[in-house]
Order: sequence, then C-alpha cells, then structure tokens
Amino acid sequence: MPNAVFFNSYKLKKGASVPDFLLAVDKLWNEYISKQKGFISSKLLVDGDTWADYTVFETMEDAKRFANPTHTNDLAEKFYSFLNFNSCTSHFYSVERSFLSDQVK
Repeated sequence: MPNAVFFNSYKLKKGASVPDFLLAVDKLWNEYISKQKGFISSKLLVDGDTWADYTVFETMEDAKRFANPTHTNDLAEKFYSFLNFNSCTSHFYSVERSFLSDQVK
C-alpha cells in the first residue's frame, strides 16, 4: 500500500515571532503529530517568508483522518495562531516512488 503525504504551505502573520512559532511547531510534532496513527515522518521547510510542512503517513486514510480531527487540540490551536490563513494551502499526495541515498538505507 503506498504512503500518503499531507503538504501545507503558509505565511506567518505580520509580526509573528519565528522563535515562538518554532517552539509551537516542536511541541505540536513531538506531543501530537508523531503519536498519530500511521505517522512516519515530518519536515518543516522555509523559503523567505513562505513556510511549508509535510507529514508522511502509512495510508491516505491515516493522512485524511489526521487532517480532519474529531476534536480540537490546544497544541494545534497554538500553531494556527501564528498563521496567516489567507496564505494557506493544503494538498494530499499519494507517494508514487520513493528514493533514498545509499547512506540512509
């Protein structure tokens, strides 16, 4: 069964503290995302003022369940408080192929 990726890009609100944002990201990933069913890995990316993150799950069902939780989460709410929602985009991708360096295997 192929893996699934939940990919998001966004900008922070004007005046948002990047160090505080990064602390919120760390708490969210360490205390919530990494414990979700099917979680494999996550990355946080930045290019200038555009941020992105992606999380790899075992299945598309796991990714979609994660993206549409049945209850609120204080860690996610803190993370969201930094985001400019007018800039947010999200996509689900199925992994077609995966490549690893021989050094990683």
